[in-house]
Parts: sequence; structure tokens; C-alpha cells
Amino acid sequence: MFAGETDQVAASRPVAIARVAIGFAQGLALYGLNEWEKHGLVDGVSSPLFCACAMLILFLPVVLLGGLRTLRTRTLIVWGAIAAVVVAGLGAYHGTIAIPTGAEHWPGPPLVIFTAVGLFIAHHLVTGADADQRWIASYDRYFDQGWKDGVRLAMAVLFVGALWLLLSLGGALFDLIGIKWVGQTINKPWFAFPATTTFFALAIHLTDVRASLVRGIRTVALTLLSWLLPVMAVIGAGFLIALPFTGLALLWDTKSAAGILLSAAAALIVLLNAAYQEGEGEGHPPVALKWAGRITGVIIAPLVAIAAYGLILRIGQYGLTPDRIYGAACTLVAVVYAAGYAAAVFWPGPWLKRLEVTNVIAAHVVVAVLLALFSPIANPGRLSVNDQVARLDRGAVTPEKFDYLFLRFEAGKAGMDALQALAERKTGPDAAEIARRAKSALARKARYGEATTSVVERKELARVAGGGAFPAGFLEQNWKSYEDPLQNCEAGRLCDAVVADLDGDAAPEVVVFAMGDRRVYGQDKGLWSRIGTLSGSYCAKDGEALKAGRFAVNADPKPLADVVVAGRRLRVVPDNDNCPDGTAGDVADVSEIKPPPPETK
Repeated sequence: MFAGETDQVAASRPVAIARVAIGFAQGLALYGLNEWEKHGLVDGVSSPLFCACAMLILFLPVVLLGGLRTLRTRTLIVWGAIAAVVVAGLGAYHGTIAIPTGAEHWPGPPLVIFTAVGLFIAHHLVTGADADQRWIASYDRYFDQGWKDGVRLAMAVLFVGALWLLLSLGGALFDLIGIKWVGQTINKPWFAFPATTTFFALAIHLTDVRASLVRGIRTVALTLLSWLLPVMAVIGAGFLIALPFTGLALLWDTKSAAGILLSAAAALIVLLNAAYQEGEGEGHPPVALKWAGRITGVIIAPLVAIAAYGLILRIGQYGLTPDRIYGAACTLVAVVYAAGYAAAVFWPGPWLKRLEVTNVIAAHVVVAVLLALFSPIANPGRLSVNDQVARLDRGAVTPEKFDYLFLRFEAGKAGMDALQALAERKTGPDAAEIARRAKSALARKARYGEATTSVVERKELARVAGGGAFPAGFLEQNWKSYEDPLQNCEAGRLCDAVVADLDGDAAPEVVVFAMGDRRVYGQDKGLWSRIGTLSGSYCAKDGEALKAGRFAVNADPKPLADVVVAGRRLRVVPDNDNCPDGTAGDVADVSEIKPPPPETK
């Protein structure tokens, strides 16, 4: 260790104690939050307070850890207070719009991830301005602090990961000799939370007092990344050259073209900044990187333009969803980068000098966009709900294809309020059908894992051939989604069913004809389950024959009677049908024709 660094370490001991104390306190607070939620003390009323506390405890300590030794005391106090108010406000708002059930009490991943991104950017806008004593700092200052702290955070995460790897290994070693309490203690929340946050704070401090080491790692990492720029530039240029010959249709067929294009643009932006670093200097960058940078600055714009066009088309076809709103926000930021970088290529002066202005403007735009997305200004859930309901009202989507479950499970309280309003609708086109389907969605407990139709819907989506009725309990049973006999039935596309005794036990079985999927169901100890499948070809007119009563059942079960439809004999193949050697054979299901996905997907 150099003498200067030794003196620096000694002088930083009070800061080290403060940082470790902050990390330890953060861990204890997170443990307290965990106990608060674990014991069911969070309800709809206290959910905003819980989310506000969670965001505050997650992010304010990190701001303080980064601000010590970097910001002046007064600036740190003011910036810490502003950051605390903002993150707590975002958390409280999240608590008011999310449905307070299960893990929803905790802030959702989008809020946590994007808040971390926005806070990182805002923190370095503040630290740069404080260091230069002006509102907009020099680009060299932003570059040095931003990339250095990015490396510090990455090293701190790796440090904590290594810690837990060693702790897990230690627990396993003690388990080998029968000492279980070590591993059990390590996994206890009261140990795990403080240990994680304390060692994270320690890593932040160690990388701070070894600034020269961090800068060396940063330089190596940026140098390596910069030489990936020519590779990505060639890939991007080649894609744009080939596009006129392939057309856009293949892009739209992927259903994810906008996301891939924006990801490619983001990769180019990161690599171009890795090559640019602090700008053109003596021997930096090499000529190859200069030309790769110019090509990159030009090709980002068309990639972003195509992504924006695809997103606009998708929204026009299927309306807004939270994912599409996030995509639109990313596109807006990408447009800022694309326009600025393209201008930098043709701007006279040093190589890509205007890139610096673009990066500073884009940083402010990112912070503003993120604040809008997670506040009442542009809440994706609310905007999506309003747009989807408006599409239903104007007939852009039919009641049958409208995604009621999106409102029920993916749009928070705004979605639930809108779904309740639809369930109570009494006037307007298709009001009765909309209300019926909305009530069915409200009755669901989960988006997936339950029958795709409620009891009310099942009674209206199937008819028994010959005018009979379904056996008691068949429709009312709590079916799983993959077991639901009528999962392929819809209004206007009714399923037909044959109810008859197929095995001679005086109890009826049910054969459901659903879009080529012909399954046989039987009852055992009060529960219905699939017991077989009808063999033979599927005919489109089977439904007409069943409706007209042109069917019969063979009276000689062997082991199950055949079903005769329009003169064609269809053998029932039991699910436990055995091979000639006595081993159990698998019965191949006929292909299932699933209903089209909801319009919002």
C-alpha cells in the first residue's frame, strides 16, 4: 500500500464506522419490515405506509453511503432529505394503487429496479454539481464519478455474493458433523438482513478508500468493452443493409421486434460511451474505434425509429398495456440519444464532442420519465385500464376477446375498480355479456391455475346432446386450468357433450366434444376426472349431428362402450390402456385447439 493511501485509510476511519453503522441499521430495519409483513400486520390501510418505509429503508442508506466523503455535509443533508421524500412518496403511491395481497405489500420489481436506476443518475448529477460548485458540472466530472461508482457497486455486489457463498459453505461443513444450528442461524432473517447490508456498506467503504484501484479496474473494463464496439457496429449496419431485402413483416411476426431493437440500440450506446470515455485525447481513441463510433452514431437512429414504428403499430392494434407504456418510455429516452449522437457525428470539432451534451440531457430526461411513470402523472396501470376499457366501449375489441383477467390481476386497484364497474354495467352495447364476463373474472382467485371458465360460464358454454343435463357436480367442481373440460369453449362456439353410462355401473360418464378435443370423464368418490379419449377422425359436422340427436351408445361395455355419432363408431380409449406386453401405454391426445389469446397480449 502506498503511503498516501495509508494516510487516507487512517483519516477515513470515522467514515468507515459511520458507514458500517448505517449498513447495520439498514439490516435491522429490513428485518423489522419483514416481521411486520410476516405476521400479517399489513392491510389495505397500512400498505402505503409499509411500502413507503420499505423504499426509504432500501434506498436512503445507499444514498448516505455514497454521499459520505463525496458531498459536503450541507449538500448531503439536503440531498438525503429530497431523496427520502421522493422514494417514500413513490412507495406510498405504489401502496395505494397495488392490490394489497400476499407479496404485493412489498414494492414491485419494476419500481425497485427503476428507482435504483433513477436514483443512481440523480445522485451523480448532484455529486458532480456539488464538486464543481455549479448546476451543470463538467463532463469529465460526471464520467469519473459515474463510471467509478458503477464499478464500486458491482464490486460490492460481488463481495456480498462471495460472503454468502462462504457462509453457505460453512453451514454445509458444520452439517457434515451434525452441527445443524450454524446453517440454520445463517438462514435466519435476523442474521441474513444485517449481515448482507453491513458487508455491502463495508465493501462500499473499502472501494472508496482504494480509489486508484477502482479507477484501474474501470479503465481495463472500458478498454475491453470499447473493442466490442466495432463488432456491434458491423452487426447493426449489416442488419440495416439487409432489412430492405427482407422487409418488416418478418420483424413484426416475432412479436418482440421493438424490444430487441431497443436492446440493440442500448448496447450500442453503452459501447460507444465505453469507447468515448472522457473524449478525444492524445492517442485516444484508435482510428478503428473512431470510425466505429461514427458508424454507431448514425445507425442508432434508424434502429430506434423502427422500434418506435413497431410499438406504435402494436398499440394501435391492441391498445396500451403497462409493458407497452414502459416500452414507450424507453423509446422516448432512446430518441434523445439517437438524435444527439447522430448530430454529434456531423458536428464540427473534436470527435463526437456533442455526445457529452447529449448524455447530460438524456440523464435529466431519464430521471423525469421515471418520476412520471411511478407517480400519478403517467401511471402505466391507470393509463392501460382507461385505454383498454375505451377500446371495449367503442367496439375495437369484442366482449368475448376482452382481457378481463388483465383488469383483475395485472392492473392494480384501477383495474379492479374498472372491472367492478363493468360487472355492474346495465346499459350500452353488449352490457349483459360484458357484465357476466366481468363478474366471472371477479370470482377468480388467480389468473392461472384455475379453470378458465367459472361455474356460471360453464353452464352457458356447453349443451348436452339430446337435451339432457350434466350430472350433478360436473360443472360445479373446482377444476384446474389444465383439467377444465370446457377450456376450449366460448360463447358462440358451444361445446357438445354426451352424458351416458359407458362402463355399465349405472352411473353416467360425460364425453365432451370441444374443437376436436374429445375427452371422456368419469366420477370416482365424488370427484370427476378424465378417464379416456375418443379415437377416430374428427369431423366438422359432429356438432350438428349431436345437436340433432344422431348419436347412440353401444350397450356392451368392453371396458367402455363405444359412442356412435352420425353412423361413425368412435372407440373410447382409456387413459390406462395397456400395451400387448402388459406395460402401461400412453394415450396420445388429439391436438388441442386453444382459443385465441386476449387482445391485450
